[in-house]
Amino acid sequence: MAVRTFLAFAAFMLLCLTSAIAQDFNGNWKAEFESQVGEQKYLFEFTVKGDKLTGKATGEVKGEKREPVEIQDGKIKGDEISFTEMLKIMDMEIKIEYSGKIKGDEIMLKRKVGDFAEYDITLKRAKKDEKKDDKKKAGR
Repeated sequence: MAVRTFLAFAAFMLLCLTSAIAQDFNGNWKAEFESQVGEQKYLFEFTVKGDKLTGKATGEVKGEKREPVEIQDGKIKGDEISFTEMLKIMDMEIKIEYSGKIKGDEIMLKRKVGDFAEYDITLKRAKKDEKKDDKKKAGR
């Protein structure tokens, strides 16, 4: 009886500990990386509810900003994240798949662009001051 009580208590404590150290993907994340089309800059705006990820991705290629795109198929599982972005280039829809893990204020992702290319990119959590600066630039 004492063993069952101990095991139940241990399982409960493990569950509490896992919940307490759950990673926070919510908020704005930035990335800059080189690709086949040149330097790209991204701002990801993530919202997490349970294990579902929603939000927007705004990209910039060679200084030309694209319209925000809704994140699709977003999933969170512990420290793992996955989602897709549908990009329209020259009347062609391209599916971009992302998957990776969070560690502190960075998310390391694999970025698969259709059947064309695959990159390792790192997202960094945007600081509060950076968010204000981005909004000022967008309003110009």
